[in-house]
Amino acid sequence: MKQRNLGGEGLAVSELGLGCMGMSEFYGAENDEESIATIHRAIDLGVTFLDTADMYGPFTNERLVGRAIAGRRDEVVLATKFGNERTEDGTRLGVNGRPDYVRKSCDASLRRLGVDHIDLYYQHRVDPDTPVEETWGAMKELVDAGKVRYLGISEAAPETIRRAHSVHPISALQTEYSLWSRDVEDEILPTVRELGIGFVAYSPLGRGFLTGQIQSPEDFDEGDYRQNSPRFQGENFHKNLELVERVREIASEKGVAPGQLAISWLLHRGEDIVPIPGTKRRKYLEENAAAVDVELTEEDLRRIDEVAPAGAAAGDRYPDMSTVNG
Repeated sequence: MKQRNLGGEGLAVSELGLGCMGMSEFYGAENDEESIATIHRAIDLGVTFLDTADMYGPFTNERLVGRAIAGRRDEVVLATKFGNERTEDGTRLGVNGRPDYVRKSCDASLRRLGVDHIDLYYQHRVDPDTPVEETWGAMKELVDAGKVRYLGISEAAPETIRRAHSVHPISALQTEYSLWSRDVEDEILPTVRELGIGFVAYSPLGRGFLTGQIQSPEDFDEGDYRQNSPRFQGENFHKNLELVERVREIASEKGVAPGQLAISWLLHRGEDIVPIPGTKRRKYLEENAAAVDVELTEEDLRRIDEVAPAGAAAGDRYPDMSTVNG
């Protein structure tokens, strides 16, 4: 597994990361034993960039990741996030970027993960009631204190990115990016490239849809949050299924899985992009990891752009898009 650099501060990560969110919430039943085995297998394969957040679970995902990396801390680059405030019972309290909350959240994440520092600490969502300069001032203090090595921000608008970056260099901007979510190409990607910020692409498989394994709304397990996503409902579902079928045709011609084609496409979008497909099973992890060996020609890329152009997906990414950008 090759390495890629994120930002100009020296952060190097595996060219493919592992999103750990679904191991603890949102995607149906959990299986901690298999999830830990998946993280161990990822490390063995060189997928050493692990992504979690305090709100996943809530809190249980950080504990799970902490258990999985015990004794192997030096082998991984560990990323976590703060800002989506939740209580132990899962109640959502909103977005919080106040400096005192930043400090408290970091200390709590360190305890749950069982580590003495976080490699990449993200502001998960931007608090509209707290100037981003105040939030990032507190985040800079964490770097100065040695609790955090590099800083990132997630789902932020271009002006917010610039303001945060002026307080302390941003190493990575994390936002959804895939063959069915290409909005970032308009303003976000040009902005981070201008500023020398790396791009971490979450949901590179379109929340599993681009794998071609979801053929009906009934395919979701009970409790799977995708049932509430506009893209997985009604007419949107069927329109998006047509997009997946077109991707599948190209993948079939190349002798690869649709998901591998989707990941490889992202890897070909630039050396500054690192996809972090999520899975809780070793089988899918191994399939995703093999995507780094899929070669795409200029003709392949042209055909993919034709069948999955920007704006091709039907429906919003989230039920309430007002909480996404800040």
